[in-house]
Amino acid sequence: MLKHSLVREAMLPDSANEPRWGAPPWTIDFRPEPRALPPEVDFAVVGGGFTGLAAAAWLRHLAPENTVALLEMGAIGAGSSGRTGGLALAETSAGDLPGLGDVLGGFSATLRDLGVDCDLSLPGAWELARPHPLPGPLPDSPISWNDSGDLRAVNEVPGGTIDPGKMVSGLARAAQELGALIFERARVENIAFGEPLRLEAVGRELRARGILLASNAQSLELSGLADRAQPKFALAAATEPLTEAQLAELGLASGKPFYTIEAPYLWGRLLASGGIVFGSGLVHLNDWRELAALDVTTGSPAEMFTRLERRVRGMHPALRTVEFTHRWGGPILVGEGWRPVFRRHPYSERTLVLGAYSGHGVALSVYLGRWAAEVLLGRRELPAWDSA
Repeated sequence: MLKHSLVREAMLPDSANEPRWGAPPWTIDFRPEPRALPPEVDFAVVGGGFTGLAAAAWLRHLAPENTVALLEMGAIGAGSSGRTGGLALAETSAGDLPGLGDVLGGFSATLRDLGVDCDLSLPGAWELARPHPLPGPLPDSPISWNDSGDLRAVNEVPGGTIDPGKMVSGLARAAQELGALIFERARVENIAFGEPLRLEAVGRELRARGILLASNAQSLELSGLADRAQPKFALAAATEPLTEAQLAELGLASGKPFYTIEAPYLWGRLLASGGIVFGSGLVHLNDWRELAALDVTTGSPAEMFTRLERRVRGMHPALRTVEFTHRWGGPILVGEGWRPVFRRHPYSERTLVLGAYSGHGVALSVYLGRWAAEVLLGRRELPAWDSA
């Protein structure tokens, strides 16, 4: 039984996820073909990041007889997806959940099936720690950094990297070429959960028989996640290109990304230019609407960047004088128990909610976006790990 028939959302201004969040070292070169919002489609996808774009493309790939519209409140990829660090990891932040399957295999296959080239590389990833009670370092750990102790590789796990700008652009281009209608600056303000489902955007009504809400941290009331997930703002910085000799000294010549498994946290990856991305620290928010006021050049974010850069320069002689060329941040959503949210909306069985990857969403978002498309088409069931 539906508790409500209408949800209204006070969304961020259209210009919220903009220059104040800084610029990452990649670009998104896709802009959708201009068109008017149709009065009716079979499926509406809300959110133009990795999840929504993958789902829209896969809906048309599997069932081209169905019409699909994707509505993004700002520019495609301007939220979490275009601002991720680009680490592709297996499983979820909560580990290997029951029935999850092979995330990296499914992710790679989806990109291949959709013809998306995003510089995907899966050489593995280093888990780093400062050995004490934890497992000791690998006998041939390539990394030895001075970071609150002797930071070394203690494990190698499946993983790798992508170019986030190329993946956003590639997924969007694939979706559009398959016939999905993509709309930027199309903020969804209301949803009436009746028959049919009715979305209000850009002053018009769009009717649909199924909806996927994939807007992550930027519309929690709309997606029914206000009490189930916490919005955060993650920070990252990229260095100037380093020489091959410097990268070898740092233990990064293999191209494997890295992340610590204990505090103080640090993650990073090598760029094609030879620069290194380092990420650490979260800006905590009381309400997701605070994202509108965040500016990475002032206040707490600026102080956190100063500390991160000082920390990095002190980790190894090869980094002592390194310059940072990019500083940026982006929203993430942390779910209960670090589990992603993949469920039906409490007000409609025909509306799915997908997100809250807790910073683990590069591969998972595409993998679950494909799964969501199959659920909307009645070809697959939801996983049991978020049925409550």
